[in-house]
Amino acid sequence: MIPDGYEDEDPGEEELFEHYSFEAASGQEPLRIDKYLMNLIRNATRNKIQQAARDGNIRVNDQVVKQNYRVKSGDVVRVLFEHPPYENLIKPEAIPLNIVFEDDALMVIDKPAGMVVHPGHGNYSGTLVNALAHHLDDLPMNSDNRPGLVHRIDKDTTGLLVIAKTQQAMAHLARQFFEKTTEREYIALVWGNVEEDQGSVEGAIGRNPKNRLQMQVFPEGEQGKEAKTNYEVLERFRYVTLVSCRLETGRTHQIRVHMKYLGHPLFNDARYGGDRILKGTTFTKYRQFVENAFAILPRQALHAHTLGFTHPESGEWMAFRADLPQDMAACIEKWRHYTRHVTDE
Repeated sequence: MIPDGYEDEDPGEEELFEHYSFEAASGQEPLRIDKYLMNLIRNATRNKIQQAARDGNIRVNDQVVKQNYRVKSGDVVRVLFEHPPYENLIKPEAIPLNIVFEDDALMVIDKPAGMVVHPGHGNYSGTLVNALAHHLDDLPMNSDNRPGLVHRIDKDTTGLLVIAKTQQAMAHLARQFFEKTTEREYIALVWGNVEEDQGSVEGAIGRNPKNRLQMQVFPEGEQGKEAKTNYEVLERFRYVTLVSCRLETGRTHQIRVHMKYLGHPLFNDARYGGDRILKGTTFTKYRQFVENAFAILPRQALHAHTLGFTHPESGEWMAFRADLPQDMAACIEKWRHYTRHVTDE
């Protein structure tokens, strides 16, 4: 028996390409599919989703559904179109790269702020992968069909990334990340006075069910994937703290989410509430000082500072360091000056 909202399957499915796939969570209350997808797909509108349904491009459990279908717990929802996802159509672009190291097996890059690592919804050009496609031929694919990428960092996070140039290097480096034998240190400026000189944050990280663009900690591990971040205080600036974070896992937004969970969101991290004045005084001069600091560093204060791994061919331990970018260094210096020379009067 075919449930309400299903239509006969389009015989041309083998010519369609999957753009999105979601599995409705356990306990999902019945919800119209257009509303369900609007909560999950960035920049989607109800009109676009309804048109996709009318065109037979939305499937639930491998059956075409109408726009009034109600998604239930356990449903697998897929959106398909006749063209491949734009992120799979990688065009080489002559974008300058700050190459820290390169040989026949791999490349280490110092990524600037504002550069998306790979094409995705709303970012189909100007990415690191577009630059790599121009710089290198025949990059190996990772398990997500992302050419050359062994790991990634967020668009507005700066710092070190290793790129695999051969399939052997990809497999060897990916295994090191999986087995947690790499070393990665990040420098972050966070709100508040981090009282402990050092510590660890453990807590599974998964998508926030109320905001799919955010991740959150599930302390009981009922959702998400295990994650652990070790941190150490480098310097305190009265109302913000400079910390070193070392990753034992590599989850989406891990440092940003774990530090927020500790009560210390990253300075100027808009997605996680750090773009507001969270600590300090109510004096106008202080508010103006913070606004000026936001202007100097118009992004989250996070930098991938060091990267260490075993070379996939020689077996040699490789260690790299990237200096703080100018905007983050200037913001830190501004806070340092404030701490030393300004009184809250």
